[in-house]
Amino acid sequence: MKSELPILVVGGGIAGLSVALAAAPAPVRLLTRAINPRSTASLLAQGGIAVAVGPGDTPQAHADDTCIAGAFHNDRAMVELLTSQAREAVDWLHALGVPFDTDEAGRWRLGREGGHRCARIVHAGGDATGARVMDALVATARRATHIQRLTGVEVDGLVVRDGVVCGVCLIHPDGRREAMHGRAVVLATGGIGGLFAQTSNPPDADGSGLALAQAAGAALRDLEFVQFHPTALALPGQHSLPLLTEALRGAGARLCDAHGRPLMAGVHPLADLAPRDIVARRVWQAQREGGAWLDARHLGQDISVHFPTVFAACLAHGIDPRIRPIPVVPAAHFHMGGVQVDADGRTSRPGLYAVGEVACNGVHGANRLASNSLLEGVVFGRRLGALLRQLPVPDGGGGRHRIVRRPPALAPAGLMQLRMLMSHAMGPVRSEASLTAALETCAALAARGWQARLAQAMLAAALQRRSSLGAHYRCDTVPAPA
Repeated sequence: MKSELPILVVGGGIAGLSVALAAAPAPVRLLTRAINPRSTASLLAQGGIAVAVGPGDTPQAHADDTCIAGAFHNDRAMVELLTSQAREAVDWLHALGVPFDTDEAGRWRLGREGGHRCARIVHAGGDATGARVMDALVATARRATHIQRLTGVEVDGLVVRDGVVCGVCLIHPDGRREAMHGRAVVLATGGIGGLFAQTSNPPDADGSGLALAQAAGAALRDLEFVQFHPTALALPGQHSLPLLTEALRGAGARLCDAHGRPLMAGVHPLADLAPRDIVARRVWQAQREGGAWLDARHLGQDISVHFPTVFAACLAHGIDPRIRPIPVVPAAHFHMGGVQVDADGRTSRPGLYAVGEVACNGVHGANRLASNSLLEGVVFGRRLGALLRQLPVPDGGGGRHRIVRRPPALAPAGLMQLRMLMSHAMGPVRSEASLTAALETCAALAARGWQARLAQAMLAAALQRRSSLGAHYRCDTVPAPA
């Protein structure tokens, strides 16, 4: 029936779930690759959620820090929307049952991370914030009668009628294909870390939604800005690496070289809590000079209490952080670029929306401030859901329908080659020579899979931006003017 035409949300992380819940009572179909909702990138988030509630802190100060970290490439209006809605977003999550950590007086315990001038990060279960938030959102969504969840499906195309996106093409786990119509399509598919040799993301955070928007001709933005988290657990030969949250450095852990000398001394006034792009480049350099380590021994037994995820990951790989420093390496972590959207998640293609890491509204600029990612997913996800629930239901009548499909995927060997190529050319330090060579190689791979076609666009954007800015650091050119 016409009245039952659903909103189609592709992706089941924090952004997608926030859209789905806020869209009530409009019917929603949540389409996810994963069978288990606990396999999303959102679940892995350790850092927490930034919110200006501490003594003397303000949303304006939070906005200022966001723009400083973003090298002032941010859209200030989007930043102020994010920071002004932070308290409401955290209150909403708390009302859904997220058990944010509190002090002895019952107040939220606030931590500090890189780029923040003061303590303003709320956590849930220490470094298990993403998991606690996902648990609450998934439980709420399962109780919501307006949400239907389809798992294990691959969305590889869009249905377009008279220039308006009105559905998706999907492949069921048994190989059956289906065209599903909806009143709107929302991409909430996460980032592109899976396109790199080492990432803090799950392997399927591979830019699939971004490539779908690319195939449909939607405008893309800021593709060159990829954030590398400076402290992933160094595990040679492994693709998805455990993350060592920045909150460890907020609690006093220090980066050091092979001789125990502090890595960040004299590099930046905030030292180990400098913005991520600066710390990642220093760790990248140290890797080439003998390695980098995170020394958290001063935390003693507290590391197992306040950072249980990190502690368990270290022990699982034979490292006791209470006794010795932890080997670290930069890993692809977050994409500031994505599908170009406005404050309401609208893309340049009518009927197609995007939210979360796959989207780019300018809030993060050239380098995301720590603990703004979960916040972004909730603030802009709820905003988009509220908009979509008021959309008129299309008539579903005549007009010519066409299918826009993403090209086939690379074979495993081709994907491995692409990951190595992207890590070499699009890592924390870049040059015209490496980018040009990678683009030439990528052109041949692009005929074999959509991942390489997306990588082509990212490499081309990085070549076009000749000056260094934020996470885009060109060692062969001068910095952009302030």
